[in-house]
Amino acid sequence: MNRFGRKMLEHFPLEPQAVYLNHGTVGVTPRRVLEAQQAIRDEIERHPARYLLRELSGLTASSGLSQPRLRSAAQEVAEFLGARGEDLVFVGNATTGVNAVLRSLGLEPGDEILIANLAYGAVTNAAAFVARERGAKVVRLELPFPLADPGLYVEAVDQALTPRTKVAILDHITSETALILPLAEMAERARAKGVLVLADGAHAPGQIPLEIPALGVDWYVANLHKWAFAPRGCGILWAAPERQKGLHPPVISWGLDQGFTQEFDWVGTQDPSAYLAAPEGIRFMRDLGVEAMRQYNHDLAGGAAQMLMERWNLELPTPQSMIGSMVTLPLPQGLGSSPADAARLKDALLFEDHIEVPVMAIGGRLWARISAQIYNDLSDIERFAQALERRL
Repeated sequence: MNRFGRKMLEHFPLEPQAVYLNHGTVGVTPRRVLEAQQAIRDEIERHPARYLLRELSGLTASSGLSQPRLRSAAQEVAEFLGARGEDLVFVGNATTGVNAVLRSLGLEPGDEILIANLAYGAVTNAAAFVARERGAKVVRLELPFPLADPGLYVEAVDQALTPRTKVAILDHITSETALILPLAEMAERARAKGVLVLADGAHAPGQIPLEIPALGVDWYVANLHKWAFAPRGCGILWAAPERQKGLHPPVISWGLDQGFTQEFDWVGTQDPSAYLAAPEGIRFMRDLGVEAMRQYNHDLAGGAAQMLMERWNLELPTPQSMIGSMVTLPLPQGLGSSPADAARLKDALLFEDHIEVPVMAIGGRLWARISAQIYNDLSDIERFAQALERRL
């Protein structure tokens, strides 16, 4: 008998009546990870100055530790992502990492930032802000959705690159449409034309296997507080060794010009417990079986898609190869078509049916993005379907 499903809710502090199909937006932190985080906070309070000013980062000497605490945590996380600890720093979230990279680039008037129409809105805003400050230009890469062939995305990137493209911001897993993109192949096309690649992997750690250096990107940003079960907010910024010089955090503090990890490990007094508890989220996954979890979530997302599309006589818009633990599906036409309709339906599902799921308007109809996590099962999908059908 499968050990996953709603029985796993005992490991999470979710409301028992909730159907939570939105792990991809705001992940639920396991109880044991929250307990580990609180233990870290308690230890900090027993001697804050020693912990934060001597032991946390490498800016000060005489800590008595063999390695600063943040570096130890970064090493554990990096190993999980197939990387080296010295190439990875913690940031509050993926958007913070994007801002760090874009603001550190020496963009000049006329330079182009390539970003897809499927990119996360906050990342698009960051690109627009930096371009506005530097006199650069944001070029929109149009990627079709729905999609039958992921190879079309690779060709679209290749065709959109110009001699003025300085950096391409490429998603690994898109936010609204939940597609796993052929990032390595897209990055290869950019590299062949001398274009830098900033990869947005906000949804990737924990959801899919990762070997970041093998992707061929210059920078990779991601969240650990989604699919890797870290407390909020906890993200990472990985930088290839040749891209670390001159890379600065958005907040400049005592680590200025002291090296990549030194600058990011100390950006002023803050609560570092989410970063330090991130390895516990990885241990939680390993104790349950990382591959077993991924397979369960993938099968549940794919099974939900098949069940709902057959039930509503609609076409599955996503190839199975591009589905991870999330899938974005069209809803029956009678539910509406506009952003206002999407907002009303999302609120009604939450406040009337205790179902949390993103609803959006794409191409003149409503869509829902379903996140499958180990505490979900097909009974959650059935409740979602019935709640929609009552409104038709």
